[in-house]
This record gives sequence, structure tokens and C-alpha cells, in this order.
Amino acid sequence: MADQLTNQPPSVTTYKLSYPAPHVLLITINRPKQMNSIPVLGHWEADSLFTWFDEEPSLRVAVITGAGDKAFSAGADLIEAGKTRGAGKAQAPVPLSGFMGVSRRVGKKPIIAAVNGFALGGGFEICLGCDMIVASPKAQFGLPEALRGLYAGAGGLSRLVRLVGLTQASEIALTGKRLSAEEAVARGVANKVSKTHESVVEEAIEMATLIGELSPDAVIVTKHGLRQALETASVERASQLTQERYGYALSQAPNFRIGLTAFAQKQKPNWVASKL
Repeated sequence: MADQLTNQPPSVTTYKLSYPAPHVLLITINRPKQMNSIPVLGHWEADSLFTWFDEEPSLRVAVITGAGDKAFSAGADLIEAGKTRGAGKAQAPVPLSGFMGVSRRVGKKPIIAAVNGFALGGGFEICLGCDMIVASPKAQFGLPEALRGLYAGAGGLSRLVRLVGLTQASEIALTGKRLSAEEAVARGVANKVSKTHESVVEEAIEMATLIGELSPDAVIVTKHGLRQALETASVERASQLTQERYGYALSQAPNFRIGLTAFAQKQKPNWVASKL
């Protein structure tokens, strides 16, 4: 798959990249000794990485997971932050796209989180910025910032309220409560619990593969419509905004005709790269 890339990805030090299935990018947060906490540089690396991902025509969906057996991501690298502040140095903020370039991301293509352990603080905010979540039976989710004199400022509070409602979000964020994988599914935070801890990435890739087989144009427009509904107060206005931005463009794109022709001929469509 790597040899099919039109453009090579930007250089990164915090992540490991692989291509486990057609059109699928697997991003592994590669700091297991630090519980996959993310340093300042890592946020900016990921912002560049997801900008590249959105524009790379051979890729249609991404999966994020953490290296090792314990943590998806424990959030920010608080040791780095403490040293920086203790030395009186100004710490560069995260990019506008948020924690790991995901928690406040406005992107074209979907991202799935394969949560293989703790997803705490910024790690949970990464998950809340993803489109789908597959949780290992060992996964735990939480926003413990208030326990440390902080608050979840990378978009997690707003998105959590939209997902589970004010009262449940308040319980999670104000008490430091951790959600098990089963609780996360029950509360509508995660999609499913993987069959085993070891299969969580594999099952997320299987989900990504299903997306990768669809029209890349249709996936981009559908993701936009779903996100627009989350971000817009008026349901009707959200529908209008998606139609205004993509309705005509989708109908004029090659994949629109490819899909309808394949359906009429009872054949599998051979999609082309999206230009939306």
C-alpha cells in the first residue's frame, strides 16, 4: 500500500505509520513507556499528518491506536509541561485542530479510534474527536483534569455533552469518573467492545475496510453531514449547509455515475479517487 501513495507523509517522531488494508492508514501513538502521552511536538506533527491524509487520494479512512498493552493515550505529557513551565519557558499551544490534531479537527475523511487501554484526559478527547470508537475490554475513558487543577480544554467537554447529555457529562468530568468499555458503549460514547483485548486493532481495521470499499466522495459528504448536524443548532440548517457545499459537486463527480451504473449492471463499482 505504501508504494501506492501519491505523496509521502510528513516526517513524524511521535507516531508509527502503517497501511494494513487498502485505503486504510493506521497511526500508532508510539510512546509506550510514557503511557502514550503526547508531547507538544506530537500535536503539531499530527496536525500535518492529518492534513496530508485528507489530501492523499489513495487513503480513505484512518485508525488511531496506542503502542504497547496498557494505554491508548494518557493525554498530555505532564512531565514535559512541568519542566517547561518550571524553566519559565513559554509552551507552544496545540494547533487549532486540537489535541493530536483530532480533538477539534475539521477534516474530510473519517477516523476510527482503536482504544487498547487507558484513554484519559487528552487521550479521551482524541477519541471524542474521532468518528467511531472500538474499545478493548480493558479500555477505560475519563477526563481527570479537574483532579489536577486543570480542565479539558481541547474540545472534549463540548463534544461529551453533545454525545451523552449534560448530567452524564458532568458526572464524568466533575467527579473524575472512569468509564469502562461496556459503560462507554452503553452511554453512546463507543461503538463496540472488541471480542478480545488483542483483537481491538484488527476489528477497527475491519470497520475501516468497510468504509474504504464505499465511494470516497459519498464518505466525505456523509461524514460532513453527520458532523454538521453535531455542530449546528438547527437540524434543518445543518442539512442545508451540507447540500449547499456538496450536493451539486457530488452529483457531478465521476463516482456518482460509477455507483449508479454499477448498481444497474449488478456489478461491483470501481471507484476513483475523490476530488471533493
